[in-house]
Amino acid sequence: MERLKYFVNGEFRESKTDKWYDLHNPSTGEVTGQAPCCTNEEVLEAIEAAKAAYPGWRNTPARKRTQILYKVRELLIEHMDELTMLVCEENGKAWGEAAGDVGKAQEGTELATQAPSLMMGESLMDASTGFDTVKYREPLGVFAGIVPVNFPAMIPFGWMTPVCVACGNTMVLKAASLTPRTAMRIGALYKEAGIPDGVINIVTCSRHEAEIFLSHPDVKGISFVGSTSVGKHIYSTAAANGKRVQALCEAKNHALVLEDAPIERTAAGIINASFGCAGERCMALPVVVVQESIADELVAAIVEKAKELKVGPAYDKTTGLGPVINAKHRESVVNWIEKGIEEGAKVVLDGRDTVVEGYENGFYLGPTILDHVKPGMTVGD
Repeated sequence: MERLKYFVNGEFRESKTDKWYDLHNPSTGEVTGQAPCCTNEEVLEAIEAAKAAYPGWRNTPARKRTQILYKVRELLIEHMDELTMLVCEENGKAWGEAAGDVGKAQEGTELATQAPSLMMGESLMDASTGFDTVKYREPLGVFAGIVPVNFPAMIPFGWMTPVCVACGNTMVLKAASLTPRTAMRIGALYKEAGIPDGVINIVTCSRHEAEIFLSHPDVKGISFVGSTSVGKHIYSTAAANGKRVQALCEAKNHALVLEDAPIERTAAGIINASFGCAGERCMALPVVVVQESIADELVAAIVEKAKELKVGPAYDKTTGLGPVINAKHRESVVNWIEKGIEEGAKVVLDGRDTVVEGYENGFYLGPTILDHVKPGMTVGD
């Protein structure tokens, strides 16, 4: 079984940990490898590498920094199919959605190539009598990125790393411990593109080791995407330690459908939001509240569109809905469905027992639609 390494100072290193995370292929249920729960010393090692690389990188002109990112963009395009397959195999997104995940990493990289103009400051003569003002935008130092499981390419290498390093900072990524392969591979592509050693470092670890980022004096900022409870902790702890913090937390989106809504278009949008990326999107849609006069018609339309979704292996390009990421996630979704039934919901389409021929051990969950309309219910219900 493959045991992944962590990436520090431009090289992949063997972890000395005695704790490992099993990595699954959601389409088959197969354990495909293990990722290390890096030790405190290994996390500190990554921070030290980023700190050591910072002075030279910050003093590299922005134009030269972004030339490397142009090469990264080329490599992302060149390796698009390989990276898409990695997302499919470790996360379970259907092929088209996995390709979109990698495409968003490319988009973030393209944005970062514009750093020479985006970092420009401002000046104003005689802002007050006898006084001129000048504003500069400068890098700060080492940043830490804490990444969730749901977008292995887009979040670490679309939202976080490209802009961070383009602006002259260095980065330590805590890749998602259950979906780290994509991040590790893109880290290797940065190395191939010519990023100096230590500018980007990647570890996998638990929350315990990640606490180091929140208080370490050499870490100047934190970028986080994940659950609200963890985000609140990261924001409050890191901010109390004087760090810049960007915390993007889970969304609980609601749709309110009134009787003048176009039924077919609305049903298609609900299906896309609810089941796209197996429900992993930040803009997923767990609650739909419908005006009673069109409720039955809309539910019927949603059911028909859900029936059209092909459930199957993530890397089958005809699959419309791939598996959820692991058995624990599947159990959680099933529990929520059962809770709705216990509270009075009627199941009008049930995908809990979906089995894909030849992939019986995969973590499949076909569309399940609950008709949960009760007099006096509020959006909070």
